Amino acid sequence: MRSVRTVAHELPVRLVLSHDLSVPIPAALQYDADDPYAVHAVFHTLNQSGTVEWFLSRDMLAQALSEHTGRGDVRMWPTSDSGRDVVRMVLSSPAGSALLEFPAQGMESFLRETWSAVPPGAESSRFDLDAELAQLLAEN
Repeated sequence: MRSVRTVAHELPVRLVLSHDLSVPIPAALQYDADDPYAVHAVFHTLNQSGTVEWFLSRDMLAQALSEHTGRGDVRMWPTSDSGRDVVRMVLSSPAGSALLEFPAQGMESFLRETWSAVPPGAESSRFDLDAELAQLLAEN
């Protein structure tokens, strides 16, 4: 049995409401070494009554530290805002969209920890493809 390594960071994310107004929202990024390509993002609603969850690509988060990435429902890019380096992320769904700002340093720190759990390029070694296929076929 594999040992599971989970990395979790709470980050001071800001929900951008307009050019002049943004509000902090509690958010966390979580990484499980047994799902090595994905990052689970959990955002708390403004009134703290619930959460909104997204699964993001770890590679896409890393790419967003240096360039525009994504299309469709998730787009990210690096920028500076009031002298601080941030990664902006747009999440879109049929219910609406949100512009979020993550501190670039916090995202980079989170990613470094995930890379120590599963180095980039070694993700496929975490899968037993035969077992995954057997499970998928058994569910149908």
